[in-house]
Amino acid sequence: MQFSILGSSSSGNAGVLVTENCKVLIDAGFSCKRICGMLEERHIKPEEIDAIFVTHEHSDHIAGISTFSKKFGPKLFANPLTAKAIQPKLKTKPNWMLFQTGSQFEFRDLTIESFSIPHDAHDPVGYKFTSGRGDDLFSPIKRMAWVTDLGFAPQNIAQRIQDVDTLVVESNYDTQMLQDDTRRPWALKQRISGRHGHLSNTAAKELLASIAQPRWNRVFLAHLSSDCNSAEAVDTTFAELRQNASFHIETIQSGEGSALAAV
Repeated sequence: MQFSILGSSSSGNAGVLVTENCKVLIDAGFSCKRICGMLEERHIKPEEIDAIFVTHEHSDHIAGISTFSKKFGPKLFANPLTAKAIQPKLKTKPNWMLFQTGSQFEFRDLTIESFSIPHDAHDPVGYKFTSGRGDDLFSPIKRMAWVTDLGFAPQNIAQRIQDVDTLVVESNYDTQMLQDDTRRPWALKQRISGRHGHLSNTAAKELLASIAQPRWNRVFLAHLSSDCNSAEAVDTTFAELRQNASFHIETIQSGEGSALAAV
């Protein structure tokens, strides 16, 4: 299994997961043209994408879905409430593959677990992906999880992500930078920092530090606000954890992604 973050910020989010038998997107929050360019940079043809797994209906996660699904025809996985919220925004009716939040299901050689996350959308989810036969060295069992857009981390989230090899987790804002921001009204600040908003740097660090003996090789800090966060603020918050952790922590800044690499 290979994985890459195509990009992640408050402006757009998407990742790509590659296994022996499929290539899938996690969200498609950029224009179709930009997603195609991002994929081609990683030597993946857009028409090779078999499915898109949608976390929720906000525009920074679905901006490219309408054109991409019309042009290339991938299956779209979502729960019923998310699909219902997205469909009016689409030019055509795509090949929806509906699942119930909290369920486990399979697609090609992937096993997918969906789980509810607290965010101000209709039925937002995180995903855990598992692939590999586990019967020989050439097909080891590998797992990765995608957890962004959550106001706080319920206990079941920690249980879901403890045994993955690669973790994408939100680290959206620095609390002081959000408080000092003069362009956001008070109500928006309350929404962002509320229990159905986004994870702060401190909350993300506390989530990671709370999980005993994680399996993680790599943790990506994602969905950084371009206005109310910075690489420097993240570095300050995570300095001690980075120094003591047995896993690598990488910050995905706005406008950047990660290389396609083994999970």
